[in-house]
Amino acid sequence: MARFFIEPHQIREDSAVITGPDVKHIVRVLRMEPGATLTLLDGRGKAFKAEISEIHKEEIKCRLLGKEDQISEPNLKVTLVQGLPKGDKLESIIQKCTELGVHRIIPLAAKRSVVRLEGKKIIERQERWQRVALEASKQCRRSEIPSVDRLSSWEEVFTGIPAGALLLLPWEGEKMQHLSKVLLVESPREVYIFIGPEGGFEPEEVDRAVKEGCHRVTLGSRILRTETAGPATLTMVLFHYGEIG
Repeated sequence: MARFFIEPHQIREDSAVITGPDVKHIVRVLRMEPGATLTLLDGRGKAFKAEISEIHKEEIKCRLLGKEDQISEPNLKVTLVQGLPKGDKLESIIQKCTELGVHRIIPLAAKRSVVRLEGKKIIERQERWQRVALEASKQCRRSEIPSVDRLSSWEEVFTGIPAGALLLLPWEGEKMQHLSKVLLVESPREVYIFIGPEGGFEPEEVDRAVKEGCHRVTLGSRILRTETAGPATLTMVLFHYGEIG
């Protein structure tokens, strides 16, 4: 059954409205007509079976037939704090981490980030990143869309971390404390993974993170690229807590 994300405010008690590019896709590509059924998702974990009742040029009205059970979301909320990389690497990271089950992605303006975004570009880039997460969520049949924040500073990131969250910082300079050992002694409700850009984090950034409660960990003897480290660590964390595999 075709699945479409809509905003929560577009859902009423027994009806819903589809607007935007999906209207053209439903009518011209899928050639659906009144009476056809589809699944509507609010991007926050709720899904509904619906029947098309009216088709107009700018919107499609639907009648809700009931809720659908969704089992595609991890119970553990994992946030990736990703040092801003060059080019379109972040888009690939967002796509792969969305498929794996990430809850939120925070692009970080790290000291070794080559790309510098300012003013209007920060807003435009964040909107693009969020669209990537949306399309990836559709493709992998998630019921939630991971939120992708605007480019943030270290201060902004640490200010927003809830109490009790497990903070992990894979770092090539750490040789003793393995990720698996930290996970064995922790049972968090939320996890934050900090990944550096090309070139990694500066030592003073790592020291600052440790003072804020981050666990420096090693992922093994091989050095991973920035676009590999995030998805790899996310997979390890979700696997350990039984959320994948």
